Amino acid sequence: MKPKTVYIVGAGLSGLSAAVALASRGVHVELIEAANQAGGRCRSYHDATLGRSIDNGNHLVLSGNRATFAYLRAIGAEKAMAGPDYAEFEFADLKSGARWRITPNDGLLPWWIFAKGRRVPGTTAIDYLGLAGLARANRGKAIADVMACKGALWERLMRPFLLAALNTEPQRASAELAGAVIRETLAKGGRHYYPRIAHPTLAAALVEPALAMLKQAGATLRFGQRVRKLEFAHGRVVALRIGDTEIRLGDGDSLVLATPPWVTQDLLPGIAVPTQHSAILNAHFLYPAPAQAVPILGVIGGTAEWIFAFEDRISVTVSCADRLIDRDREELAQLLWRDVTAAYGLSATLPPWQIVKEKRATFLATVEQAAKRPPAATEWSNLLLAGDWTDTGLPATIEGAVRSGQKAAKLALGERTR
Repeated sequence: MKPKTVYIVGAGLSGLSAAVALASRGVHVELIEAANQAGGRCRSYHDATLGRSIDNGNHLVLSGNRATFAYLRAIGAEKAMAGPDYAEFEFADLKSGARWRITPNDGLLPWWIFAKGRRVPGTTAIDYLGLAGLARANRGKAIADVMACKGALWERLMRPFLLAALNTEPQRASAELAGAVIRETLAKGGRHYYPRIAHPTLAAALVEPALAMLKQAGATLRFGQRVRKLEFAHGRVVALRIGDTEIRLGDGDSLVLATPPWVTQDLLPGIAVPTQHSAILNAHFLYPAPAQAVPILGVIGGTAEWIFAFEDRISVTVSCADRLIDRDREELAQLLWRDVTAAYGLSATLPPWQIVKEKRATFLATVEQAAKRPPAATEWSNLLLAGDWTDTGLPATIEGAVRSGQKAAKLALGERTR
């Protein structure tokens, strides 16, 4: 039976995804967000130092991210994700000076691994067969338990790829989560991992169109309102408390908690959630990327890991950045700009910059922490969970966040999910 109203607490991507899915089915949605803007960790803002709107971080979407593109279609923003209609990834080794690109073919049969000019330099086709073990479920195992974490294929492709996907040092990360990524990308053929980047910003692509769609559908949007307490009775949530205000849930109403794990745990004492997290560091430099720069450059042998080229700026991302997160901001800017100049062959001095630190960017994707991810359904009949940290089967990614919201919406509608 269709619920009368679904209250969604949290307007990050998982909350927006749930709201869009429900509003598309004619359900009245009330979206409640503690911050003054939507988007969560996928937010954009006007930076006074740089004098322009920037994203808090660089988020890559792949063409095979089916839930994300379903969400984009629902909000009329599919064209806001830009990128080439082919899979190609370029890398630079700052220590050796070597540069290479991998060019997978579109189809399911990966014949590109047999073409020397398409695969990672220093590898043979046989090296790639070792990825088959990683593509299995591998429940309870770390990546180091199922594949050799050394050699050219590891250092020049798999480590940077898995580090970006898992935001955890790959050797100790969950092989099950890594396998899920492999099965949905490399194992499906190049057409499933064409790179896509939000243009002009994350908010313009993923957030603002969703809010516009929800307003048009008659949803209620509440910003700057923090839910402090939930009240329960007879196996249901019966009320939300926001400051001195109480919102009562009717018999046919449901609630989706799309909040970070630590907030969810405060509202639901005793629930198991991941308790260890991993940081991401982003740097933005007000300097136009060289004309020959590729949109995304993987970096080996430096502090920077991925360099994103824009017309008016250059951005850098460092995953699993806990070792850097407490260092001086200007020191970090100098360190990362040094990598940019080396990668691009520039002689420019440090331009205006901004450092963005996300200390709890994702849950730590180890076997132990992954085991703490709760399902969407809870012991309360009208309460559901959403978030990239819930048990989506994927690491903490945009695709995982969107899927979690869509799953919560289906459960709220009484539909079966896989």
